[in-house]
Amino acid sequence: MESQLNNPLHGIKLEQIINDLVAYYGWEEMGSIIKIKCFTDKPSVKSSLTFLRKTPWARTKVEVMYLKMLKKKKQGN
Repeated sequence: MESQLNNPLHGIKLEQIINDLVAYYGWEEMGSIIKIKCFTDKPSVKSSLTFLRKTPWARTKVEVMYLKMLKKKKQGN
């Protein structure tokens, strides 16, 4: 459990990550940053959750995008 103390994603659900990213970037920009079908073809939170839970490489990219977004927000951009 102690290893999670330095994990900025600890306690944040994947659904919250997606919702925050959509609010910040929008589906279109998310799809241009990470080219995955669940962001570009009839995007929805539900389809994204289904895909990202089954696809570790895509989930990692989304988590990295989320951390970058948090950093931008902290810097006031």
